[in-house]
Amino acid sequence: MLNLERLRTLDALARHGSVSGAAEGLHITTSAVSQQMSKLEREVGQQLLAKSGRGVRLTDAGQLLADHAARILSQVELAQSDIEAQRGEVVGEIRLSAFPTAARGLFPAVLLALRADHPELRVHTRELEPEDGIRAVIRGDVDLAVVLDWSNKRLPVPGGLAKAELLDDVPDIAMPAGHRLADRAEVDLEEFADDEWVSWPEGEFCYDWLMFTLRSKGIEPRIAHLAGEHHTQLALIAAGMGVCVAPRLGRGPVPDGVRLVPVRQKMRRHVHAVWRTGADRRPSIRAAVTALRTAGRELDAPSSQDGEGCPQGADGPASFRKSQEVMD
Repeated sequence: MLNLERLRTLDALARHGSVSGAAEGLHITTSAVSQQMSKLEREVGQQLLAKSGRGVRLTDAGQLLADHAARILSQVELAQSDIEAQRGEVVGEIRLSAFPTAARGLFPAVLLALRADHPELRVHTRELEPEDGIRAVIRGDVDLAVVLDWSNKRLPVPGGLAKAELLDDVPDIAMPAGHRLADRAEVDLEEFADDEWVSWPEGEFCYDWLMFTLRSKGIEPRIAHLAGEHHTQLALIAAGMGVCVAPRLGRGPVPDGVRLVPVRQKMRRHVHAVWRTGADRRPSIRAAVTALRTAGRELDAPSSQDGEGCPQGADGPASFRKSQEVMD
């Protein structure tokens, strides 16, 4: 009889295209992947992998079995969902991902709520950028991902995925306290045409959004510094190294010397959760979405999201739109 874990390893190899990718997706070592595949080849009596340059590729037999493995694993997941739904209990394991500011701004409250309400549920979390989160859900590496897009640049959600809107995040422009616009109540993006920008790293969805948005305003961006962490970006702003877009979600303390000013034409980050269609039959998925919606609603109220160290009036209440009910 074919071993399910070895089929899962083969499926990961087919999806990721490499031993290292499969190992990362399964959270095991590359040697463990190789051992599982050697055992699977002995079980079926055929070669499933062949060398290809420095890597490996699936043989015809390997691809045939990988196709069956994907269907078998899908049926196993469906069976698990149905069993959970039949029991009606929030138990077992759920894997969540979120982009960094959502992991910081939402996950602590969500994890506390799930631990209090569902102590038999084991929750694992990881940080993934929006596009990586969607791919991880499709591959089955995570069960639910918190992702984002912008009001003027949407992130396509592929077929086979369901989603629930959680909140809208209204970011500000962060600038040094001595900036010429630092005392303004509102600013227009066009007023920063001659400024240098601190941005997210190239290739990330938010970097592409910033390029698209500034160019749509007739501004050719002058990107001086790239940093993935918002705290790093704000530290560079405090040092007078430029300006940046500063989301309110997960912002936390703001360094001295940084001024936050709202944009007159509101920029909104739409934050939502995505999961595989049909997986919401699992009580654990429904519980996670409920906890995420609750955490999003609580961010409607003025809180420490406004940031410590902001000059008076630098930042108003965190303006989040309440989640809409999308699950029965």
